[in-house]
This record gives sequence, structure tokens and C-alpha cells, in this order.
Amino acid sequence: MTSEPDAARLDQLRTTVAGLMPAARADLESLTRIPSVSLDSFDQQHVQASAEAVADLLRAEGLEVEIVSEGGRPAVIGHRAAPEGAPTVLLYAHHDVQPPGDEKDWDTPPFEPTERDGRLYGRGAADDKAGVMAHLVALRAHGDDLPVGVTVFVEGEEEVGSDSLPALLDKHGERLRADAIVLADSTNWDVGTPALTTTLRGMFRLVVTVRTLDHSVHSGMYGGPVPDAITALVRLLATMHTDDGDIAVEGFATSEATELDYPEERLRAESGLLEGVRLIGSGSILSRLWTRPAITTIGIDAPTVDTSSNTLVAEARAKVSVRLHPDDDPRAAYDRLAAHLREHAPWGARVDVRLDDEGRGFSADAQGPVYDAARAAFADAWGTDPVDIGVGGSIPFVAAFAETFPDAAILVTGVEDPDTRAHGANESLHLGEFERVCLAEAVLLERLGS
Repeated sequence: MTSEPDAARLDQLRTTVAGLMPAARADLESLTRIPSVSLDSFDQQHVQASAEAVADLLRAEGLEVEIVSEGGRPAVIGHRAAPEGAPTVLLYAHHDVQPPGDEKDWDTPPFEPTERDGRLYGRGAADDKAGVMAHLVALRAHGDDLPVGVTVFVEGEEEVGSDSLPALLDKHGERLRADAIVLADSTNWDVGTPALTTTLRGMFRLVVTVRTLDHSVHSGMYGGPVPDAITALVRLLATMHTDDGDIAVEGFATSEATELDYPEERLRAESGLLEGVRLIGSGSILSRLWTRPAITTIGIDAPTVDTSSNTLVAEARAKVSVRLHPDDDPRAAYDRLAAHLREHAPWGARVDVRLDDEGRGFSADAQGPVYDAARAAFADAWGTDPVDIGVGGSIPFVAAFAETFPDAAILVTGVEDPDTRAHGANESLHLGEFERVCLAEAVLLERLGS
């Protein structure tokens, strides 16, 4: 059941949200200053501090709040009961962040939020502490007159794979059950054009190790007849693609994406592709980004150029990242690629393959009253109709929510835009878009109230 707010109510919400933005930005900056990197090699006291800060913000809005942990990083659950007859909405975000990387690549310190040209720069300023604050602003906009029940779930380990999320959903699932779920961890199509994410690619990562010798030997004395592991590894990795860059591994699912206007020039500009470097693969650009598989070598262990000696290296290994069609099975796809790598071992080299991580994709049947309400709320906030998009990245927790709550409508939204640079240096949030995101969520709650 959804209802449509009249023009006066929409104007009231728009004015209220605008008035809330200075405080929301101050709270966002405070959260961003907490270096809540969930990777093991970083101080996890900061992740705990981040969870406590989020809990305090939710308590201030009258929610019953608990910090929970099921063997992983701390998550925050806040709840306010629904008015009689009204639905309950689950609002998801995460408070952990990616490592900052080399601070020399940042124009300003990564954990000191800084505004430049209408954007707020800082690690987590967008991904995903702005998602946390969008939920809070929507709650603040309604105050004591919240038209729906709300459960806020703010995870603490999304950036390291959400390993304890299944245990959290298993133990606290009844507390998280809702009629609609808003997962605020995606992107919009462009500044000024909102989007609902309706497909996400699945993924897995593997580590492949190649051995040709039981110890490294002098390259002058043995080079020629004796293969080295690095050359063998490079030849093996090259078998995963055709000369044109299509996937050469058989059995991967694929389909064509719904077409939006996305010219090659935009892709080249947004990705930073160097002049003269050609695109790879076949099919439309958006299909290659959203619904076709992609295989990328993301790391190689071998002697560095500066420390290498004149030896035939005995062992080398690589980490390979694979993105899958939203409906492909990650484990079955891993088995196919692992078999391919073993079968294509060059020169009889020994090849070992190990699964490193996996996550299912997501494909929504984005129809029905909740999706209608979301699209209408986006149109109210932006003044233009939203578009449905796929995202080439993988957010495995979305599939976990879909499996745990099969009857809930799942809305994948977000605060990002093509210039956000999430996970990279100079991550930033477009402040004008952030206000529209907050307004859209406030209007969505209004529309979902019966």
C-alpha cells in the first residue's frame, strides 16, 4: 500500500531537508574523520568507534539501538516500530571504509573531509558514510511523525566481504524483517539523473600458482631449455582472453543489457583510458560492463624490477578477479576457470588454483508498488525521471538479503556518481546530489506510509 503526498507536503519535506543539511554535513564529516578501515592490518578500535558514533546518532532520533557482532566487525541495529497498519522499511548502509592507499595520491588528507567545487572529499565521505547519513536525514525529516516502521542496519565489514553477515542475518533476521529494503550502497547514472540499480554482477577471486623448478637457478647457465615460472604464468594468464579481449573460457553466462545512451567517449573519460588504448571484448559497452563476464589479473607475486637478479624464477603466482553475469553461479564458474587454467599449463608447468572469495550477483524484478513509489520519489527529488541501471561491480550482501527476505521488495540506491572515485584516491561526494538523495528517501518513506 502506498500513498502519494500532495504538493504542499512535498514542499514541506523539501524545505525541511534543506534546513537539515548543515547539521547532516557536520555529522558526516565527524564520521569521515574516524578511519574505520575494516581490513585486519588496520586498527580495529576505529571500527568500534565508528559503530558507537553511528549508534549515538540513531539513539538521538529515538530508535532502540544495539551494537551486535557475530564473529566479525560491529554492526548497528536501530528500530522504531511502525504506526498501526503501516509497513516496516529496512534501511541498510555500512560504516566501514576502504584503506586510503598512498596518501601522496590524495590532494587533501583522506580522513580530513575537505570541500572543493561543491564536492566533499575524504575516504568514506561517499562510500558509505553518506549512505548512513541519508537514512538519518530521512528520519529527521519526519521527526515524531514517521509514517512507517523503520529498522536501520549499518554493517561494519562490507569492505572486507561481509563474512559474518550470514550469521547476523541468521541470528537477527526476525528483527530485520521488513516489507521493503533500501540498500544505500550504489550509484546514480549521472549528476542530475537518479537511478535504481536492478542488476549486479556476481564475482569470485582466485589465486593461481605456477611452478617450473624446485629452486631458482642462474638464467645464463640454464636459460634456453629451462622455462621460468614468470614467463609460464604470463602465458597461462593470456589464455583467458581472445586476441580481441573476449573471454576465452567456455561456459560463462552472458546477455545483453538494456541500452541507455553511453557513448565510448564517456567511458573513456570516466575510466581514464589512455589515448590510443582500445576497448576490449564485444557487444554493447553497457553489456560488457553489466551483464557479460570480465576477467582481470589484479596482482602478481614475483621479484620486483628493482630487486630482481639474473635467475630463472621457480615459482610465481597471480590473483585473478572475475565478474559474472548477475544470474551465473560463482562456484560453478570458478570450477570452469580453474579447469581451464590447469588444462592450459604451458610446457608442463605445475599449476595450482585456489578459490579466494566468491559472491552471488543480483537481478531484481523491479516492478510493483514499492518500485513505483521509489521511482516517483526520485522524480520528486530530482525533477526528472530515474533510470534503471546495472552495475558491473559486485555487492554480494544484496543477494544475501534477497535470499533471507524473499518477500521484501529490494531497492538498491546510492549516493555516488561517475566522479565519486569510491575505493580510489580523492573519493568524494557531490553535495547537491547528496541533498537530493536525502529528500528522495524522505519522500519514499512518506509514499510507503499507508
